[in-house]
Amino acid sequence: MGFQQGLSGLASSSRAIDVVSNNIANSATVGFKSSSAVFADLYAASLQGSAGNVQSGIGSLVTAVRQNFSAGGTTTTNNPLDMAINGNGFFEISLRDGTRALTRNGQFDIDSEGFIVTSVGDRLLGYQADAVTGDLQINDATFGELRLPPGGVPAQATTSVGASVNLDSDSPVPAVTPLDIADPESYNFTTSTRIFDSFGGEHTMSFYFVKTANPREWEVHTSIDGAPPAGAPEVIEFDTNGVLTTGGTYDVLGIDFGNDSEILNIAVDLTESTQYGTPSVVRDLQQDGYAAGEIIAVSVDKSGVIQGRYTNGRTVPIGAVSLATVRNPNGLVSLGNNLWAESAESGQAVRGQAGTGLNGVISSGQVEDSNVDLTQELVQLIIMQRNYQANAQSIRTQDQLLQTVTNLR
Repeated sequence: MGFQQGLSGLASSSRAIDVVSNNIANSATVGFKSSSAVFADLYAASLQGSAGNVQSGIGSLVTAVRQNFSAGGTTTTNNPLDMAINGNGFFEISLRDGTRALTRNGQFDIDSEGFIVTSVGDRLLGYQADAVTGDLQINDATFGELRLPPGGVPAQATTSVGASVNLDSDSPVPAVTPLDIADPESYNFTTSTRIFDSFGGEHTMSFYFVKTANPREWEVHTSIDGAPPAGAPEVIEFDTNGVLTTGGTYDVLGIDFGNDSEILNIAVDLTESTQYGTPSVVRDLQQDGYAAGEIIAVSVDKSGVIQGRYTNGRTVPIGAVSLATVRNPNGLVSLGNNLWAESAESGQAVRGQAGTGLNGVISSGQVEDSNVDLTQELVQLIIMQRNYQANAQSIRTQDQLLQTVTNLR
């Protein structure tokens, strides 16, 4: 019987050495999770049963190889699409055969078609934002393979302009009348903003503020591309506290840039403006148009939202990385290449955005290191080697006993 115990011990120790050796080999593999062999003892079955104190056992076996899903350390990289998860979540990957898998390896790049992919071309899954508006909705309808918008962002013509200014209440009535935009003596204050036509062409909208004989009243003249203002000015009036009470919203209609672009109507909002006894100044000036743009860089925030930065200065959401958790990670089926698949033992993956539930948050520009403790694994390797040698010795001893019995006369 001693041969069986020794052989089973050799087999168990050999498999444990395989597990430890695999850990050591992957100590530098991004996102790798170490494993450990689970041993159990063996007893012979008896038809008639036997008292427990006379059973010697028939050896051991490895009943399972259990993975350690604790987080590894992180290493900083120069790639914003490298991501580390601080939490329990897994990245969701679409494999080239159409199946899905989970991984903790957050090394990603962009392929020739604009998809965000792993080093072997598998595609990262998440929630895709609207390619034009950047509107991002987290739901099943937007879930799929994350991709940079092809063709960049189209131009958008300006439809509204908002300005918040303070007009100096001590300003005198201009000595020169009527307004001449070429003569600074004919107005008290001016400011300008860029606006865009439907082709994305850039133009200038200028505002000229002229104090009237009423100490709390101003005229606002609007000029496009330096042309003399057309039509009557907008009249705005403030109360004794400097708060705007009359006017402040008006439309500049029928703007023709003469380049076959669309005729524009622009709504102007000056309602946040004031009249205080301090120098005239622009506090805020905004408009909603922009030129066409091509993507030049991407970034990822801690909630997994991927932002694209464009040549026109805009930053637009591209999508959001999805993370998934399972009830029992040790029930996942290893597919190799740091990939796992769901199983009945793991339970169904629960999908969500980073920063929600147990998913954890994302650190961009970092990757998760292997969680292998190299010192501990080397010690474990020595122990398993000694176990193997001891089991081999038990076989040699049993062989010697048999030889002694055989040599009896």
